[in-house]
Amino acid sequence: MIKSYTDHSANERTFLAWLRTGVAIIAFGFLIDRFDLFVITMADAVSIDPARRAQLEAMSSSLGHGTGLSFILVGFVFIVAATIRFLWTRSRLLDGQIHRPGFIMEVVLAAILAILIVAASIPLVFNSA
Repeated sequence: MIKSYTDHSANERTFLAWLRTGVAIIAFGFLIDRFDLFVITMADAVSIDPARRAQLEAMSSSLGHGTGLSFILVGFVFIVAATIRFLWTRSRLLDGQIHRPGFIMEVVLAAILAILIVAASIPLVFNSA
């Protein structure tokens, strides 16, 4: 039997949850980055006036490229941070000592993600007004 098996299993489950979150953020970034293709295709399928088409293209390109790339990079940061956190927690479990819980990395990554979501929402709010 592995010593502290339940703790190691919990660490692994947490690591996998962080990986899923990172992959989901990357996929969302890719979706945002390619959203302009969807908007242009829909504009071609439905005849709309040129002014409205130009507005749609401007809105999709301003949202898409920088924001999508930002989400993709933050997703990679989540995966790297998850790996570091997993290995750090594993080493703390293996040494057998009692340690204080650390949560700074989680708070920092949550703040980065919240700032990115707010920054991605700003063009949508001002373009719709």
